[in-house]
Amino acid sequence: MPFVNHGWEVKNSTTSQPLTRVIWWLHQWRLPLLFFVCGIGIQFSLRKRSVLAFAGERIIRLFIPLLFAMFFTIPLQVYFEKLQEGKISGSYIDFYPTVWSFVPYPEGTLSWSHMWFVVYLFVFCILLLPVFGLFKIKKLEEWRNAAAEFLSKPLLLSVFLLPMIYYYITLYIKWPEQGSLLDDWFIFLFYITLLFYGYFLAGSKRIWDTCMKYRNWFLGIIILTMIPLYAFYWWKPDFPKQNDERLYTYAVLNSVLIWTTILAILGFAKKHLNYSNRFLQYFNEAVYPYYILHQTVIVALGYYIVQWSVPISIKLIVLIISSIAIITCLYHFVIRPFIITRFLYGMKLKKKKAQPERDSQ
Repeated sequence: MPFVNHGWEVKNSTTSQPLTRVIWWLHQWRLPLLFFVCGIGIQFSLRKRSVLAFAGERIIRLFIPLLFAMFFTIPLQVYFEKLQEGKISGSYIDFYPTVWSFVPYPEGTLSWSHMWFVVYLFVFCILLLPVFGLFKIKKLEEWRNAAAEFLSKPLLLSVFLLPMIYYYITLYIKWPEQGSLLDDWFIFLFYITLLFYGYFLAGSKRIWDTCMKYRNWFLGIIILTMIPLYAFYWWKPDFPKQNDERLYTYAVLNSVLIWTTILAILGFAKKHLNYSNRFLQYFNEAVYPYYILHQTVIVALGYYIVQWSVPISIKLIVLIISSIAIITCLYHFVIRPFIITRFLYGMKLKKKKAQPERDSQ
C-alpha cells in the first residue's frame, strides 16, 4: 500500500502503476472472501453452542481485542501518518496522551483503522442473532439445510449474484466505500450479505463438492470477467460515476468476479488444502493476532523504508520480510505464551493439560 496510487497511512514519494493494478484486483475479493469465511465459521460455531453463548464469545473475541487495539496498537500508526504529513513533530511519548482525548480520527487520533473489519463483523453478528436463533429451531434448521443443498447446484449458485448486482446498481454511486460503519450502505449490505451466504451455505455438504468439481470452470469465468474489467475500468482506472450502462455492466462483471473467486478458492482449497499439520495448526491460531498487528508494523517500518533512495522493488521486499519477522516474533514471544495477551488478541486461552489419574489405594 505505501507504493500504490491509493491513499494510505504512509506513502512513498513515487508509486507503481502495475502494483496498483494488482492490488485493485485483490481488493475486489479479499474482504468478501473473509466475510464469507466468517459466515462459515459462525455456522460451525453455532453447532456447538447456544446463540446466547455465541454472543458472549463474540464480545470476548471481537469487541475486547478491538478496544485494546484502538488504544494500544493503532495509535502508533496514526503517529507515523501524522509525522509524515508534518502535522506533528514530537516523540511518540508526547503524542500518545492525545488518544485519550477521545476525539475520533481524522480530526483527532482515536481510530479503528484496519480494525474496521472487526467492527463490521461484530455488528453483523449482533444484528443477525435473531436469524441465528430462528435457525436453531429444528424445523427451520432442516429447511435451511435443504434449501442450501438445493441451491448448491452449479447453475443455481448464480442466484446469489442477484443481491450483489442490485447493491452495485442502487448503492455503489451514492454510498462509496468508507469503512466508517455509518453512511457506508453499499459496503455494509454487501458484506453482511456475503457473511450470511457463508453461514447459510456451510450447512450444505454439496457446496464443497460443487466448488471442488467445478473449480476450473469458476477459474475460467474469473479470467473472462477480468479481461473487460481491466480493459474498461481498472487499467486507467475509470470507474462508473453515474447510473448508466457502464455501471450496470460493472455491477454484473464485478459481482460475477467476486462470487466465482470465492467459489473457486473454496474448490481449490477443498482439493489441495484439506489436511492439517503442526505448521498449519500453529499459524491457524496466529491469524487473528497477525491481523491485529500487521498494519501497525507495516506503517511503522514503512515510514522509515520509504525514505530510502532505492527502487520500489527493494523497499517492498525489505518491508515484507522485516514485517513478517517482527510480527512473528511479537506473536511467538509476547502474545502466544501468556494468558493475558492471548485474551487481548482474541485467542482461545490455553487448555490445561489433563492431570493423570492416581491409582486408588
